[in-house]
Amino acid sequence: MIEERIIHDFRDVAFTEAFRRYFEELGISVRDWEALWEQMNEGENTAILHCERGKTVGFLQYQIITSKSWFFEERLGFVREFWIDADYRGQGYGSALLARAEQKMREVGIARMILTTDSAEGFYRKQGYRKRADILAKNRDCVYVKDL
Repeated sequence: MIEERIIHDFRDVAFTEAFRRYFEELGISVRDWEALWEQMNEGENTAILHCERGKTVGFLQYQIITSKSWFFEERLGFVREFWIDADYRGQGYGSALLARAEQKMREVGIARMILTTDSAEGFYRKQGYRKRADILAKNRDCVYVKDL
């Protein structure tokens, strides 16, 4: 049975252990994990963890960001990091976690989600996200948007 946890402190062991596995899978090394956790703790970051028998099997980290021009301002839900343990992929866990984050955004009046990906385009398209070539991300990954 999946247990959901909402966290705001990214030093939480359930999150840090899963995040380390995620970065290991991506081949990303970090010199100073403590500095990374502190950076994540700045601002309004939230993570939804899905755990089974005490092990985090997936997480989605998100925040509310503001897109501004001189005339308009829009608050968006931004998916910062999203990971499902390899043993749980393809079983609906990712879809459930993303749907939960979208629900959380609707509850606070956010009408649009945005994210970048370089590896899960098909997954996001199935979830109703559409590629936006007119929006550029600093990491140069493709940008996807979904109206909630």
